[in-house]
Amino acid sequence: MATAEHAITVNDEAMELPVLPPNQGVEAMKDIVFGSAAGMAGKLIEYPFDTVKVRLQSQPEHLPLRYKGPLDCFRQSFRADGVKGLYRGISAPMTGAAVETSCLFFSYRIIQDTLRATIFPGVEHLPFTALIFSGAASGSITSLALTPIELIKCRMQVPSETFGQQPKPLALVADVFRREGLIGFWRGQLGTLIRETGGSAAWFGGYEGVSSLFRTYNHQQLQQSESASLSASTGDSLPVYQQMIAGATAGISYNFLFYPADTIKSRLQTEDVSLRPAGAQRQTFWSVSRALWRQQGLKGMYRGCGITCARSAPSSAFIFSVYEGLRGFFG
Repeated sequence: MATAEHAITVNDEAMELPVLPPNQGVEAMKDIVFGSAAGMAGKLIEYPFDTVKVRLQSQPEHLPLRYKGPLDCFRQSFRADGVKGLYRGISAPMTGAAVETSCLFFSYRIIQDTLRATIFPGVEHLPFTALIFSGAASGSITSLALTPIELIKCRMQVPSETFGQQPKPLALVADVFRREGLIGFWRGQLGTLIRETGGSAAWFGGYEGVSSLFRTYNHQQLQQSESASLSASTGDSLPVYQQMIAGATAGISYNFLFYPADTIKSRLQTEDVSLRPAGAQRQTFWSVSRALWRQQGLKGMYRGCGITCARSAPSSAFIFSVYEGLRGFFG
């Protein structure tokens, strides 16, 4: 993307300063609308699996495990509440998916444009390391908006002694504010920050890396063939099936590499503070990490990881395909 430049005078010498492209408002609106649509569509696909993941992650360390594994958790959840139970609390994550995905794509593009305007002037395709950095930075920004939404989502997915089997979002919001104040909505922020920063670097890096491999492969196929039909595949756009493979790889990379941080975050956010003994010290990210490691080791850190990666592959594939499709259709 080309960048405009402005001239200023320093010691009677003209100096060109790169600035961001002039159409940022339109591009930002596209990121918000297309990213929100893609995120909500992906959330509908993955949410039942996410409910099972949170329930597996949040099993208390001082009690026998309630679920033997993902399939057993599915069976017990479906038997207790049916399909409705697997989609419990989806209002908060649907909002979160719209916020997260739109914020990720928006900040990812802004950071890339900033790098092109400063460190890599005139470069259309940034180096892979710059794309990794852009993904990590976009994830760290997104974590600030995502933590409060995930806090309510996780507490809705895990039944609470305080609210019974079906807590309402507004009741949970009021309870968090009453017990812990405004700062309570960012409980688990460190876990979200670690997960989103590293995970987004892996998410965008996985997608860009696999997409680059496909572009190289397509170019080689074009050079080896004289078929006119292949000439239409030139350029940066990929066939939908290749976009979906790249997106699936991104989803698995995002979830697997930083899954322990998500497990600790879920345990922090689902703690029922009403059951905490009077005067007991508030749990922290590191105290939960140590307790979980002592009791269950690495296996406990990755409890529910298999089902998370299984649901993230189609969800992430769908997110990237919808986003790229909307951007390609609307220009």
